[in-house]
Amino acid sequence: MGLLHDCVRVVEGWHKDTEKEVRRARGDEALGAEMMQKWNDAVAAVPKTHTFIGTEVPKVALPLLDEPGAVMRYLRSEGLPGEFPFTYSAYPTQYLIEEDAIGEEPTRMFAGLGLPEDTNQRFKLLSENQRSHRLSTAFDGPTLYGMDADDEGVLGKVGEGGVSVSTVDDMERLFDGFDLQAKTTSVSMTINGPAPILLAQFIAAAVKRELKSQFNGSKPDAEAREKVKREVMAKLRGTVQADILKEVQAQNETLFPIQPSLRLLGDMVAYTADYMPRWYPISISGYHIAEAGADPVEQLAFTVGNGIFYVGEFHRRKMDLSKVVPRLSFFFQFDYDLESAVIGRVARRIWSIALKQHFGIDDPRALRLKFHAQTSGRSLTEQGLLNNITRTATQLFLSLANNTNSAHSNAYDEAITTPTAEAARIASQTQALLLEETGLFRHMMGLFSQSPGMGIVTDQVEKGVLEVWEEMDRLGGVMAAIDSRYTRARIQDSFYSRQSQIASGLRHIVGVNCYTNPDEQRPSVELSRTPRDQRDFQAGRVREFKNRNSEQANAALGKLRESALKHEDDTNVFSVLVDAVEHASLGQIVTTLQDCWGKFRPMV
Repeated sequence: MGLLHDCVRVVEGWHKDTEKEVRRARGDEALGAEMMQKWNDAVAAVPKTHTFIGTEVPKVALPLLDEPGAVMRYLRSEGLPGEFPFTYSAYPTQYLIEEDAIGEEPTRMFAGLGLPEDTNQRFKLLSENQRSHRLSTAFDGPTLYGMDADDEGVLGKVGEGGVSVSTVDDMERLFDGFDLQAKTTSVSMTINGPAPILLAQFIAAAVKRELKSQFNGSKPDAEAREKVKREVMAKLRGTVQADILKEVQAQNETLFPIQPSLRLLGDMVAYTADYMPRWYPISISGYHIAEAGADPVEQLAFTVGNGIFYVGEFHRRKMDLSKVVPRLSFFFQFDYDLESAVIGRVARRIWSIALKQHFGIDDPRALRLKFHAQTSGRSLTEQGLLNNITRTATQLFLSLANNTNSAHSNAYDEAITTPTAEAARIASQTQALLLEETGLFRHMMGLFSQSPGMGIVTDQVEKGVLEVWEEMDRLGGVMAAIDSRYTRARIQDSFYSRQSQIASGLRHIVGVNCYTNPDEQRPSVELSRTPRDQRDFQAGRVREFKNRNSEQANAALGKLRESALKHEDDTNVFSVLVDAVEHASLGQIVTTLQDCWGKFRPMV
């Protein structure tokens, strides 16, 4: 039996022990009195507030419990907000808005189109009314596959469906005008195979900006430069997706064979743990697994299972889990299946119990699962296009009811094109409408988490996740499930099942297989395309970068090759990358590493 089986055992064991503790609380007078005192103190400590019309309500919703067994079960199964097992929430308060509030909104809108300057303008549009700048970056196809804008055969895809980033100069342009070291700035990059290279470019761009500011164009010595670099990295805040397991399970945007990919990922995680305390080096992603076809139970099982595998891998490499695990984050898709109503609740509970009981981790920062949510892209339809606004709002509501830590709401026209500016604005304001205009989240936390149905679905979905883990463990674990195509087969089966339900009419899709409009015309939506002259301009800039840096690039790539060919215990490849990106392009670095490690061969 392997790691996943052990995690199933400790989760199930926790619930069995909970029932024993419930009986003990009811039979032991002293323990019962202690439980009731703890509960009454917790309820009394919740401050009160008033709704728009003056109704007094507690800022945190807690159930009315009047016997110690119920208190014991609640504290062990649900937990107070921000307390183990974190079923309720990762933090004590979320979304509550006061007149003098300066905290972050959960809004993190995904954007990427054209050249870096184009995406920079979209970032400014989406964040113009925000208290904080939470920027989420979508990259174009060539960048996702580690290719430069001037590479042969890619020009037609440059800037399509995302932003083109080939060099550190592009990264500087992308975030021009944003204070990357500010506490109110957070940057997310949705990229996987070449993720360490893009993060290295981001670090180098931020350092270059700071060096220009401090030294006014003069060249600092090596010691001063290193000092600035360490200071800047300590302030950078955000995440890079970098989830290589999800890629081989659902997407195939993988550049190197799986073992070298895991090595490079581990090097990046170790580096950021040492020098970037505010950075999340992996966003363990269920979103793309769900978009590929997985149902909510499978999304949870595969994603949290991947997270547990990563923790095991970092433990194998003798990393300090107390430093590494708190910097892991997750990313889930919210559709409107019933099971989506509990995705965050189940993920937080099984993650915290597994880490505490199996790995012996006690630090709440590590046990506290944080996640980003995105509404379902696959649910958007071209027919009845404006219905997508309601779909997105419904899914966003479910993610907020799960106390997501950040959220992206899709634009209604994404069924057809990269979002237009107006559609992106509506998507962003959908979040403001739910969080600020309505009173559903701003006055009281937990309004929707205390129903009997929520508890029933939470337990049933958790049961389904543990059953999938047992199946994977019987195959040999996460990697064996990938190699045997178990993961992909389940995803494909679920996709087929969903499409069959739609085709038969069992699953209603408004405007598609019910409530259709026979007079509906094809929507008139301007397609977002990058003009040919801009694509040529971007390719020319990349060629100029390579010509300007050719001598330094050769030296940097030589050091990178030397590091990559050493054993993982003898060097950290990512530390060499951070220097290499100053002179070498994305494509040059990928080619160098593929020469050392080989190329990933997709499963067919």
